Amino acid sequence: MADVERFDLLVIGGGPAGYVGAIRAAQLGMKVGCVERDKLGGICNNWGCIPTKALLAGAEFYNRLRHEAGEWGIAADNIRHDWSKVIARSRGVADTGARGVGSLFKKHKIAHLQGHARITSDKSPFTVEVHDKPDHVAQTVQATRLLVCTGAQPRELPGTPFDGDRVISYKEAMSLPAQPKSLVIVGAGAIGMEFAYFYNAFGTKVTVVEMLDRLLPIEDTEVSAAILRSFQKQGIDCKPGHKTASIKKTDTGVEVVIEPAAGAGEKTTLTADKVLIAVGVKGRYDGLFAPSVKVETFKDHIKVDYKKPGATYETSVKGIFAVGDVIGPPWLAHLASEEAVVCVERIAGHKPVDIDYDAVPGCTYCVPQVASLGKTEQALQAEGKKAGVDYKVGKFPFMASGKARAAGHTEGFVKIISDAKYGEILGVHMIGDNVTELLAEMGLAKRLEATVEEIIETLHAHPTLSEAVHEAALGTQGRMIHL
Repeated sequence: MADVERFDLLVIGGGPAGYVGAIRAAQLGMKVGCVERDKLGGICNNWGCIPTKALLAGAEFYNRLRHEAGEWGIAADNIRHDWSKVIARSRGVADTGARGVGSLFKKHKIAHLQGHARITSDKSPFTVEVHDKPDHVAQTVQATRLLVCTGAQPRELPGTPFDGDRVISYKEAMSLPAQPKSLVIVGAGAIGMEFAYFYNAFGTKVTVVEMLDRLLPIEDTEVSAAILRSFQKQGIDCKPGHKTASIKKTDTGVEVVIEPAAGAGEKTTLTADKVLIAVGVKGRYDGLFAPSVKVETFKDHIKVDYKKPGATYETSVKGIFAVGDVIGPPWLAHLASEEAVVCVERIAGHKPVDIDYDAVPGCTYCVPQVASLGKTEQALQAEGKKAGVDYKVGKFPFMASGKARAAGHTEGFVKIISDAKYGEILGVHMIGDNVTELLAEMGLAKRLEATVEEIIETLHAHPTLSEAVHEAALGTQGRMIHL
């Protein structure tokens, strides 16, 4: 195979883990190739993080013009929207991002191999076929090491496969050619909640069904309660504590039968044009490994040593590494990118600091936004019963923030949980306007092991929304000024 191109590192998948890992490897002097079967940027840039935020920005703009313009002394009568342009703008934003990644590859001399990768050998140098169509190998390459960054795909409900028309995933939901008049969303995690806000803002009748007893069930209970009140106020029908018994396609749409998750209670039939299934994801590695390449998997993900001190992200096959959504939760683009950097630097012999998986920031971009890191109060309460954990809470509402009142965004709060003895920041939970932009300060503080006292001693400019963080820190010591 003397004519086969050989790389120091071949990255499989061009999403936020893959392209970031490829760039970092190139910076470290490696000869790098990246195989991507869709557009560069992966799900995040093309069908996830970026285009959904474009849709949500349009929905918020439209919603405020319709419902709040008068409060600002602005006449905005007969406001209408063009659905095709709403969708087209989002697709344009995604396309720009994909081209940007391509430019970065050229800058760093990274070879972009278009197609589906199939690893056919289990020892270095690894042989990888690049298929441009099923059963057709367009190119064969070799690599000393492989980095698998193939991401995740949506889970189907048992017995209800996606059909791309009436039973849809997030991918169809962001590019429907016509706006549905009604939509049932199964799952109240970040994906379900963002699409619930988006479609409701443009006038679709939305019902959200969640099997657990609250919306955004991984968030702090006070945040979940606040988002439920907000969504109900916006006219979204929310049904926490209900499971889906069946989904039936009809001549006009779908019938979704739900029932109390606890088992007691009557069934309810919901009718809609479409149903969006948003019940989670699983690792995507279909067709990647030849039968002789026995990479160990666990619960629909590739098994590696992540979350352990000194993690290398190496799979059960020496020389094959994996990072990002394909290795398991939390399925977040920023975490995937950081895992790729740490993995590649360790491959190169560097000694980067471990990722703190207990302080990974999580963001949901519905309106109001939700942002959090660290432990929830309910988790600390559970720990306290076992280990005597003592904590304090400071919670400051945006209604008491001058900047929030001036901007007309008074919904929500900032909640900081600190260790009662030393003031260590244990958890931060926010809901409100642009709180996803406020979270980084607390992430840095937790990384540097700052205390709430040091947050208090840090000057926060006035008037800003960030003052709510300062006030919440003061609140952990019973020292709030503006409440």
